[in-house]
Amino acid sequence: MKLLLDTHALIWFAEDDSRLSARAREALHDEANHLHCSIVSIWEIAIKASLGKLKLGARLDGAFQRGLEETGFTFVPIEYLHAAHVLTLPWRHRDPFDRLLIAQATLEKLVLVSHDEQLDAYQIRRIW
Repeated sequence: MKLLLDTHALIWFAEDDSRLSARAREALHDEANHLHCSIVSIWEIAIKASLGKLKLGARLDGAFQRGLEETGFTFVPIEYLHAAHVLTLPWRHRDPFDRLLIAQATLEKLVLVSHDEQLDAYQIRRIW
């Protein structure tokens, strides 16, 4: 299974936070699954941290990136088609970061790891 982590799931996974569900944790530690991190999430973390809305246990420097890579994550860039696909999404969810994650999950056939039940309104698979 190809898993794409929502931003909160990425943070909770990286910080070994107990808010990450047991099912999500199990899927993320299953070596048969492929882990993906969207650049959208790194962007969202950077914005929220710079506004003081998010405190990080680690900085978003090269060490954070290397840690994700060493854990087996592949980074999903923001492609033109991802951004353009947002136009086709119904307005059931208003968060621009989540809308781009939905587009990426749809086009790249990724399963989104998220606690956000609003995402179930879209044609994607979600686990939590």
